[in-house]
Amino acid sequence: MSALTGAAFADTFSVQLSDQAVTEAHDGRVILIITPDGETEPRFQVKQSYDAPQIFGVNVDGLAPGESVEIAPGILGFPARDMKDVPAGDYYVQAVLHKYDTFNLSNGKTVKLPAARGAGQNWRLEPGNVISAPQKVTFDPQGANEISITLDNVLPEIAEPEDTKYIRYIKVRSEKLSEFWGTDVYINGHVLVPEGFDENPDAKYPLAIFHGHFPAEFGGFRTTPPDTDLECEYSERFDEPCYNRIEQQEAYDFYKQWTSDDFPRMLIVEIDHSNPYYDDSYAVNSANIGPYGDAITYEFVPALEEQFRGIGEGWSRFVYGGSTGGWEALAVQVKYPDEYNGAFAACPDPIDFRQFMLTDIYEEDNAYYYTGPFTRVEKPGKRNYLGQVPYTVEMENRWELVLGDKTRSGAQWDVWEAVFSPNGEDGYPQRIWNKLTGEINHTVAEYWRENYDLRYILERDWAELGPKLQGKIHIYTGDMDNFYLNNATYLMEDFLVKADPPYQGEVTYGDRDEHCWNGDPDLPNAVSRLRYNTMYVPKILERIEAAAPEGADLTSWRY
Repeated sequence: MSALTGAAFADTFSVQLSDQAVTEAHDGRVILIITPDGETEPRFQVKQSYDAPQIFGVNVDGLAPGESVEIAPGILGFPARDMKDVPAGDYYVQAVLHKYDTFNLSNGKTVKLPAARGAGQNWRLEPGNVISAPQKVTFDPQGANEISITLDNVLPEIAEPEDTKYIRYIKVRSEKLSEFWGTDVYINGHVLVPEGFDENPDAKYPLAIFHGHFPAEFGGFRTTPPDTDLECEYSERFDEPCYNRIEQQEAYDFYKQWTSDDFPRMLIVEIDHSNPYYDDSYAVNSANIGPYGDAITYEFVPALEEQFRGIGEGWSRFVYGGSTGGWEALAVQVKYPDEYNGAFAACPDPIDFRQFMLTDIYEEDNAYYYTGPFTRVEKPGKRNYLGQVPYTVEMENRWELVLGDKTRSGAQWDVWEAVFSPNGEDGYPQRIWNKLTGEINHTVAEYWRENYDLRYILERDWAELGPKLQGKIHIYTGDMDNFYLNNATYLMEDFLVKADPPYQGEVTYGDRDEHCWNGDPDLPNAVSRLRYNTMYVPKILERIEAAAPEGADLTSWRY
């Protein structure tokens, strides 16, 4: 941690943009972090839990080098709502300027958003953001002084990855997205090529798309055994004393499987479709994020298959993933039924908006509370398998509002709004509910239903979609999912089991399993979550055998 400055008694903060660090005015969001923990930089401690560091956020427009912005009582905060509610004491503080760029959209509107600059919309690390050094202060909400903080360190650029024998990098300019955003937009991919790829130039391969969050590299694959000098890292989530060793061992075991004689040769890609709203696009067309569904399916995938000798037909393409990736896998299968031959959706984000976590957005009036005639109860936002709750839906939404207004937090509830909502008059997404009160906008909810409620779309259009999707839908979730995602899966299953024609897929549940159970009944979630790239392979091969047309290439890739 950086050296700490001296203490001061104060009730406000002045955050200055150093004229030694930058030469141009900046738009963006200044985020102030206050924490009693000095072990790590405050910016890396930020989370949405009850025991989280305190944060405040303010917008800046044209903040010039040498100018300051004040963060004082009256500004919305989290977990405490106001600075006057922060207890007096000694703290470590740090500020971050999350930089916004200006985009002139194809719809004629202008918005200011954080461009995707290589860190997956992680404001803590995004190149071009300006941070202060951590400093120790004595804070008193009854004080009369001001604590000065200087933003004086610009986060550096992130180098693009280099190709290796097995992992290749592809960068595709999307004409569709570039037109939408009014600037060049690229979709990047980390492609795992099979053993013998370079030695078998006549082979063509099936393609598996591992959907999910921003990948800095192709994850879970390493060509060497675990590091002998690895310092163990405890996993609180799985109560594993050396989970990083488990991860390295699983990654090495996957390499050994991938290169073995009996493993089917195929391509696997992890896609970087980070954008100004989130670390991925949800892989569908959106009024706010752009036509990512079409861009991935009709621009990126064909370019990948051409460069890496993919078979290039719908029967040879498969999609899978967990959580966000699970929703994406199912969504692209539903919206592009002929272009993919199977979706394996683990712990998907809400796939029936009658249970959007715990809220029926069509029938309920408030997303934050169960309301009775004399009182109300806050809805939980997360649980463990015992049902213990670290934060509520209101808390998480307020946390996001502190990080960024106008759906600009780069976090979960905001990205759902960015993907699913119609575009507003100001160019930003229309709110599904009032971010402060939770009051639902049912006009926006209807738009969500017609365009993105996957169960509703399937049921509405099953006469057309059903014959195209038979055998392609596979859904897995734990019945104690941390984010209550099993609830929406129950409703989807209710439809699928009675669908005519039959859906011929599977929906299965893990007993007492948390997020993100992915269908393996024999292994603990801590291990099975590391085996996405192998666990669905037998089902993929079955789909290929069942769906490949007569004369299809079933041999060149089975060397």
